Amino acid sequence: MADKFRYGGQAVMEGVMMRGAKTIATVVRKPDGTLAKDVHPLHPIYTGRWRKLPFSRGVIAMIEAMVLGTESLIFSTNVALEDIEKPKAGDTRKENTTLGGATLFLVLMVSLAFAVGLFSLLPLFLTKWIMPGMQGSLPFNIVEGVLRLCIFLLYLVGVGFMPDIRRVFSYHGAEHKTIHAYEAGVELTPAAVQEYSTAHARCGTAFLLAVLIIAIFVFSLVGKQSLWLLIVSRILLLPVIAAIAYEVTQYGARHMENRLIQWLVAPGLWLQSLTTRQPDDKMLEVAIAALKEVLLADGVIEPEPAINPAGPRQ
Repeated sequence: MADKFRYGGQAVMEGVMMRGAKTIATVVRKPDGTLAKDVHPLHPIYTGRWRKLPFSRGVIAMIEAMVLGTESLIFSTNVALEDIEKPKAGDTRKENTTLGGATLFLVLMVSLAFAVGLFSLLPLFLTKWIMPGMQGSLPFNIVEGVLRLCIFLLYLVGVGFMPDIRRVFSYHGAEHKTIHAYEAGVELTPAAVQEYSTAHARCGTAFLLAVLIIAIFVFSLVGKQSLWLLIVSRILLLPVIAAIAYEVTQYGARHMENRLIQWLVAPGLWLQSLTTRQPDDKMLEVAIAALKEVLLADGVIEPEPAINPAGPRQ
């Protein structure tokens, strides 16, 4: 029997993106309190056979998180820009403030370069400076891995002081609570969803922690090499590490009843205390609306009956 589809998503500015089996839905709270929705089918690369095969699915999932996550973030930014740049009465100027495809590519490239530079190359150069005579050895890779983890933790703590990011973290918590509630089979209402945890075993934060730990072992296989080969290895081996980390985190999420697994996934759950915050009910409404959109598209739920404002006929 095929595994039941596991829904998930991520937080964006004043909203939540949910990824279904067939569609992706992003719901954002507008400043006037209404909800803006962006729902569209997933590209076949995200739903085809390669997305279901072990290890290849981890690489595709990494690409998926980057591309779809950035698309959803741009949509949420566009919603904010449309409100900020709304023309005043009597103003006939028409300015296009929305961010398009070129922006998506630019944001992806800049984000990727920033991540590789901060979390892969900086730890490598710092370790080479600390241990100049042990380049590529096992102790070298362990120190590099510890530095990589420390930089990652400092980054999460640092961005957590930004007010806008703290709200994103609250929406992140809303996304997790909603997924927990759906998987528990309870009614998707803010009151019911609020009872669940903001930490989830399949969270991208737990995945990133797995990447950082697995990288120590994978990079150790490279051995003692020149600096430029070490730099190339830190870039080219990233898909391999992501593929392994994906399988590890997914396996852990499927076997949470096992005591050993609970112990192994505990650091990933703890780390989410830095990337999630308790949401309010309005944030939960957004996450619930996003999940219902993909559940509706997948045929899991039926459309809600339209309400007749005139009331029932006599």
